[in-house]
Amino acid sequence: MITNGFSYIAALLLFAGFLVILEKQTSWKVFKYVPPVVILYLGTMLLCTAGAWDLQDTKPVYSAMKNNLLYAMVFLMLLRCDLRKVLKLGPKMIGGFFAASISIGIGFIGAHALMHNLLGPNSWKSLGALCGSWMGGSGNMIAIQAALNISTPDMAYALLIDSVDYSFWVMFLLWAINFAPKFNAWTHANTAALDEVCARLEEEEKEEDQKISFASILFLLGLGLAASAVSQDLGIMISKTLPFLDKATWTVILVTIFGLIIAVTPLAKIPGSTEMSSVLLYSVIALLASRASFADLKSAPIWILTGFIILGIHAISLLALAKIFKLDMFTCGVASLANIGGTASAPILAGSYSPALVPVGILMALMGYVIGTGGGLIVAHIMSMI
Repeated sequence: MITNGFSYIAALLLFAGFLVILEKQTSWKVFKYVPPVVILYLGTMLLCTAGAWDLQDTKPVYSAMKNNLLYAMVFLMLLRCDLRKVLKLGPKMIGGFFAASISIGIGFIGAHALMHNLLGPNSWKSLGALCGSWMGGSGNMIAIQAALNISTPDMAYALLIDSVDYSFWVMFLLWAINFAPKFNAWTHANTAALDEVCARLEEEEKEEDQKISFASILFLLGLGLAASAVSQDLGIMISKTLPFLDKATWTVILVTIFGLIIAVTPLAKIPGSTEMSSVLLYSVIALLASRASFADLKSAPIWILTGFIILGIHAISLLALAKIFKLDMFTCGVASLANIGGTASAPILAGSYSPALVPVGILMALMGYVIGTGGGLIVAHIMSMI
């Protein structure tokens, strides 16, 4: 059993790095449906359940690192979210993305109304964090956990749904590609504008391709940590003046605003923000999972069922919106996965239609990072009133 804090962190990062290398160096199909970040969470939970480290002895280093790295990750993640590029997707694709987001919110509220008596009194918090993930990404979920002060066992249920139900949804959407012509005929969708948008985005991506350097990585790390420190200090100050939101919520709001502002400046063009934010994401996910044990998940089947109810309501709502606004299968599918899966899986689904459509999937997923935290918090507070 590990009792030393440094050894504990070293073991977590080594395990995370091993999974990423395994994905890059092998052609295992499991990674197509279950990203390394999901396997990292489940694997670390298994290690925690087996007693690989002492929870009490390692708690100080966990507490010192988690939120500091979390806020830096959120900031660096948002550096890719240049809202000017997002607008180039055009009104129909942006509308399709928000149709998916709204239908996901409806799914969470509806599922919570049906299942809250079985899930427990604080289930709205866990589902709110999961909603942040399913509107944005794992970073948004962790940001909401900090904002709502969600306990580790409650958070484990959200991550369990995110692992199990998400995997089935990815497989379903990849299978549904075969029905795209029939779906487009049913909704009377016009796909003429799609190719034009994609060609423009792909050309811009080629022009901006830059190599990562030691200087860029070091600068981005320092910038991210500085943004985390400043946001936390300001969050404490503002929460004393405007106490209707607590320190953690103000910190999340501030770091999001800082990230979106810097995203439209030359600093955002420094290569490496994607890689650095991913390093921090894997670090934070490993830290979270290291405090969760499968022994605490006594109600897991009910939570997994709730996840499928959410997806069912989401699918029905999105189908109705697609019919009303004449959305095509690509827009609906990628918008759904851009919300639920983020940058890890939306480009895969987009590329399954055509390699030329990958940039659209990436941009849609980046939109989720912008709205995920706020959207999840709004849905959480609506669920708290049920």
